[in-house]
Amino acid sequence: MTEPESVAWPPAPIKTERLVLREPEARDRAAVIELLASPEVGNYLGGPQPRDELERAMPGVPSRRPGRFIVDLDGAMIGQITLYRETGHLRRAAGRAELGYLFLPEAWGCGYAAEAGTAALDWFADAYPGEQMVLATQTANARSMRLAAKLGFIEVERYEAYGAEQWFGMWSPATPSD
Repeated sequence: MTEPESVAWPPAPIKTERLVLREPEARDRAAVIELLASPEVGNYLGGPQPRDELERAMPGVPSRRPGRFIVDLDGAMIGQITLYRETGHLRRAAGRAELGYLFLPEAWGCGYAAEAGTAALDWFADAYPGEQMVLATQTANARSMRLAAKLGFIEVERYEAYGAEQWFGMWSPATPSD
């Protein structure tokens, strides 16, 4: 993946049929805390983070780290999409960009994650032409596995880590046909 400095960040908000992908704002703080403290969200991520610790540690505006999109529905945060260079926890990724997604449980089952993920991958393909994206999730997380397939990730391997079987997939941007 090209270094983040080579792509303007944050990009203009990305609008889909129902959603806006944008940078974090102060109004998102409570929803980000709810997201990270949610037992349902944390189920396949080592558990929820303690709400009191999040309240103390989270700045007034959640991290505006390049690659982090807040998913906004009608002016309210319902989740986040991250596109970060793999940081070393996935040796299989070899420095590629990694897609991550977390959504509030009340947003599950509505197609929002697929809509936001597709928009983020389209943006990524334009910003980083020809770059591949990777994704890892527990095989026990059936929702995440279905979403990865819907977004076009192809299974590369399964492996054991963090006390559970993991799924590792790769996505490549479509090449225009002549």
